[in-house]
Amino acid sequence: MSTKEEFYAHIEKGYTTKGDFITMGAAMLEGETVTGAYVKVPLKTLNRHGLIAGATGTGKTKTLQIIAENLSDKGIPVLLMDLKGDLSGIAQPSPGHPKIDERHEKIGLPFEPKSFPVEILSLSEQDGVKLRATVSEFGPILLSRILDLSETQEGIVAVIFKYCDDNKLPLLDLKDFKKVLQYATGTGKKEFAKEYGRISTSSTGTILRKIIELEQQGADLFFGEKSFDVEDLTRIDENGRGYINIVRLTDIQDRPKLFSTFMLSLLAEIYSTFPEQGDSDRPELIFFIDEAHLIFKEASDALLDQIESIVKLIRSKGIGLYFVTQNPTDVPNAVLAQLGLKVQHALRAFTARDRKAIKLTAENYPVSEYYDTKEVLTSLGIGEALITVLDEKGRPTPLAATMLRAPMSRMDVLTDSELDSVINNSKLVSKYNKTIDRESAYEILNEKIEKAEKEAEKEAEQEVQTRRTSKRRTTTRRSTRQNPVIKVLTSATFIRGVLGVLKKVMR
Repeated sequence: MSTKEEFYAHIEKGYTTKGDFITMGAAMLEGETVTGAYVKVPLKTLNRHGLIAGATGTGKTKTLQIIAENLSDKGIPVLLMDLKGDLSGIAQPSPGHPKIDERHEKIGLPFEPKSFPVEILSLSEQDGVKLRATVSEFGPILLSRILDLSETQEGIVAVIFKYCDDNKLPLLDLKDFKKVLQYATGTGKKEFAKEYGRISTSSTGTILRKIIELEQQGADLFFGEKSFDVEDLTRIDENGRGYINIVRLTDIQDRPKLFSTFMLSLLAEIYSTFPEQGDSDRPELIFFIDEAHLIFKEASDALLDQIESIVKLIRSKGIGLYFVTQNPTDVPNAVLAQLGLKVQHALRAFTARDRKAIKLTAENYPVSEYYDTKEVLTSLGIGEALITVLDEKGRPTPLAATMLRAPMSRMDVLTDSELDSVINNSKLVSKYNKTIDRESAYEILNEKIEKAEKEAEKEAEQEVQTRRTSKRRTTTRRSTRQNPVIKVLTSATFIRGVLGVLKKVMR
């Protein structure tokens, strides 16, 4: 048996699956594609998370697009974070190209241009279905993690939430939370001290400043109603294909805290909402987080712990998380250890630091008798990648340098008119794009404060009036006491005496 035949048998055995799967492409040996040596990803293991990494321009986004399309075809919904704005083309079929036909001929797969059901979502002022969550849904623990608060400050946030629960004050947006925070050390200081203990003004001041910082990154647009129902991410179209939900984040790159806030809120909501699924034959929903380093870039230790916990636990809900970034070292080791599927595009060895990163990256992959991993990492072309996945028994599959199939949809952005058409035909726009500002903690406390101020003014006026009346009486009494001559001259005895003298004189 020749080396090529041995290699073909090696790949075929390593990537054989009993259940359903998606095909990534065909394995390569010594730079040549081995037709029919398919690299497959079992649907059963897609909830074990994954990583797509590689230098700029090596094809990471197109790999993400390929996986998303094939999942949609299998009836599995997808959520994509589109930070570069180049994924909306999924809504239109590929125009095709001779090079695509040539690529697929080498792989041994037919090429079929397709469009896919797409929902455009927005976290900011951009057009699309608005993503929002209330402060109450976020909860005191997650809010404290995002704000990077101390233990004492976390306790104050917990007290604020408890007070709002006890007094039926809805915490919907950030102005609600700020109002309660100010009330706790202002008008309501005595009320809080009696029920929950004294709250430090210096601590509430620090919390308030951190909330303002979050607002400056656009969080005031995210917190509020109508809150997004995560079940709407799992929709299937009339043809049985899963919706590809694209979150437009082109204006969020310089606001990493808002991005982290959104991601954690969404994942926490999904974890608390979705039922336990265990080991099923297919996932419920797959997340692709492009430019994943933005989540970890400014994350505190407490926030990283929260992310790690969610990554470890959420797979039991049938959710798969796929991080897309330039270098695997952008992802914390504790998270990286949880990622089953690894798609590694080419890395560039321009500096000593790059060469060190390549060496570390190579050590994350299974040893292969057919590849020198460090050498392959620097020689892969565009649309080629080293791949290893977990088989149906949870074991890593053989490492395969893979010629990836081409996306079936368009590999560029939609025109403005095409984008408008997708948004206008959405069934979710009318559900979520109407701003709601119902009575909540802000309005209720304002009314309470106004009423208290009026009562205080009335009491003050009554007290002033009482003091004036009391002063007049006191003055009169004091005046009488301090003028004894007048008292004598006006007495009955004195008057009778004077009248007696006058009678004698007149006689």
